[in-house]
Amino acid sequence: MPKVSAAHRERRRRQILDAALACFLRKGLHETSMQDIFGESGLSAGAVYRYFPSKDELIKAITAETSAAMNATFVPLITQDPPAPLPAVIAAIGPRIAELAREGGPLRLAPQAWALVLSEPGLGDHARETMAMLRDLWIAYAARLAETGALPPGTDHVAVGKTMFALMHGFLLQTVVLGDITPDELATGVGALPRPDLRAARG
Repeated sequence: MPKVSAAHRERRRRQILDAALACFLRKGLHETSMQDIFGESGLSAGAVYRYFPSKDELIKAITAETSAAMNATFVPLITQDPPAPLPAVIAAIGPRIAELAREGGPLRLAPQAWALVLSEPGLGDHARETMAMLRDLWIAYAARLAETGALPPGTDHVAVGKTMFALMHGFLLQTVVLGDITPDELATGVGALPRPDLRAARG
């Protein structure tokens, strides 16, 4: 029997994930069945289960990929020396959120994933951990801003990080539910808040 290449395995995995995403967006996380995903992917049950043993594992995989896509934009900005100023971070992260939350995008599942925290113990734990990890990145960013003098002495960087995280989720929620906000509006709004001149460091 010919050996299956890593590239083939990745294509098959991608095929299944894309099919699952399409089903989740069309029917919702709760209403989608594995049978729906088999049909959407055009693969047999055995072929799908070889890669993902359950619907929960598919949801976790899509969540992990989406978080990684966000981190690929955000993490380099906050870990560079000095860290990027807030306007530059917002200018980069806003369009990335909008891209991933477009029609057919994985971030459109985010509100459903948040609801899992309240209704599904296993998946809820995963959703909570993912959210906490992302929030910790914003808290770490605020800490670096404080260290470099971009925030006033004594600033509660934990509160600042939590607040910036909340702004991003509010932007995402408006993008998905209301559909009437743009990354430019996000940048303009943040820039109009107190201390719009946040810098990476003081000269």
